[in-house]
Amino acid sequence: MYRVLSERYPDADCELDFQNPFQLLVATVLSAQTTDVRVNSVTPILFARYPDPVSLAAAVREDVESIVGPLGFFRAKTEAIIKLSDQLAQKFNGEVPNRLVDLVSLPGVGRKTANVVLGNAFGVPGITVDTHFGRMVRRFGWTTLEDPVKVEAVIGELIPRKEWTALSHVLIFHGRRICHAKKPACGACPVAAWCPSYGIGETEPTAAAALVKTGPPR
Repeated sequence: MYRVLSERYPDADCELDFQNPFQLLVATVLSAQTTDVRVNSVTPILFARYPDPVSLAAAVREDVESIVGPLGFFRAKTEAIIKLSDQLAQKFNGEVPNRLVDLVSLPGVGRKTANVVLGNAFGVPGITVDTHFGRMVRRFGWTTLEDPVKVEAVIGELIPRKEWTALSHVLIFHGRRICHAKKPACGACPVAAWCPSYGIGETEPTAAAALVKTGPPR
């Protein structure tokens, strides 16, 4: 199933825009409970004003809130990115660490965010168990577990480590474009023949094709 999906999404990659590990870290924290498209609309403004941890750590909270406000939960997100920037400046010489244990010590950074940064900014394989990834592996019958940490461990045993980051992108792409939470396009799914959940969504090919999203979800 992974091989077929990889062929279907050869360009699967991180959909957050970033130029360095710091930008990816902040963007990933901001992406909680919103879309990557929305995050990408505000981060250019944020990073133009606060290009590094030192400047963001010293930012006036209200100024940051005015920038990230459109993303929702802006107060909590503002607090998190200011605090993590301060930690980066104080404990890591203003650099984003490339170890999981150090990343998850930062405010607002869990394993999911850490694995996004490790895989996409540092080339360290990591499995990103977001809502799409979790939905995919359960629908595919790869696991019945709900806890993200346990899911990460189980899937890590099924797929070679070198593929973990690519696997995350491919499954997230599939979840965003075809295997939607409410109306999966089963009749347009390239792995329908092997999927034990086939039939929970639209199976008629033409109707299913109409449900497929071809670009980044908004």
